[in-house]
Amino acid sequence: MKMLFLSILAALALVQDGNIKWDKTLHDFGDVSVTDGPLTCTYTLTNTGQEPIAIFEVVTSCGCTNVVWTKEPILPGKTGTVKATYKNEDGPMPFDKTLTVYISGVKRPVILRMRGVVHEKKKTLSELYGAQKLGAFGIKNRQLKTGNLKQDQKISEQVTVANLGKKPLQVTWTNVSEELTLSVEPNPIPAGSTAKLTYTVSANPEKYGRWQYTATPVLNGQKADGALEITTWTQENFAFLDQATRDKGPIPYFTGSTVNLGTASKGAKLTAEFTCTNRGKSTLHFYKADAESPALTLSGALADIAPAKKGSVRFTLDTSLLETGENVIMVSLTTNSPLRPLVNLFVAVTLQ
Repeated sequence: MKMLFLSILAALALVQDGNIKWDKTLHDFGDVSVTDGPLTCTYTLTNTGQEPIAIFEVVTSCGCTNVVWTKEPILPGKTGTVKATYKNEDGPMPFDKTLTVYISGVKRPVILRMRGVVHEKKKTLSELYGAQKLGAFGIKNRQLKTGNLKQDQKISEQVTVANLGKKPLQVTWTNVSEELTLSVEPNPIPAGSTAKLTYTVSANPEKYGRWQYTATPVLNGQKADGALEITTWTQENFAFLDQATRDKGPIPYFTGSTVNLGTASKGAKLTAEFTCTNRGKSTLHFYKADAESPALTLSGALADIAPAKKGSVRFTLDTSLLETGENVIMVSLTTNSPLRPLVNLFVAVTLQ
């Protein structure tokens, strides 16, 4: 028996990241109250590989969460669990906690999330989900977001929705963006009840930076008068590059992260220019530039910059689209640099 256990431990180092499958990495408790007491959820992982694995450690983001996990090795085809309990002692407030899971043979720890909104007292479904409802389909916000999306991957998020009507609500979808999938569980949603809406965006190799995806719900066969908008940010996937390749990558270096255009009259059209030097060993490529205001637009194409060379990124600012007073606009450049895949720059101006 001792020799068997030692052989299991020796095999743990051979496991690869792709040999682990989680039933979920996010648990959303939705809306709860302080009187609900501690909130518990369980994450299940399956060993889909050929060698045993083990959960070495689980670190919580704060002392408000207790966690227990499977301690013995998890054999091929078997499952293990991570069980977390949020104490719910902090009063009425939103919470979003993380569990960092360290697994044998996995280079990077797995991040599990648990979140929810704690209220002082119970609220009605209309109070909670009626702000941006589409007919009987209740949702807190029709503008949804995901985390950063890597090429060759997909990302999923989940929100709570509600049936504010008096009969079951069957939800289907139309006018859905190509890279987007959505599901509701349970479906149909019972009258006066909630469900989980899961939305998943798959990376498109032709889309980098910020992109918006849309879907229109069809409720009991009737197209809703409005759509959901899902925003995601897509970056290059450098996870599989070896260190030698990373060391040969481009490195964008900007002489300054902010261009201050000083004081100007509202309605003026101004130009802003950022100078960049490629301090890396391969050509620097800008996939996309995203400004947080439509007043700031790219002037011309984003040109590649060879190693040890300089280049410029220019923008035009239409101040007629801005408010009087001080304005600071962020622009984000998505690059092919493993060291700096995302560069944030700022344009400042004060309008009279």
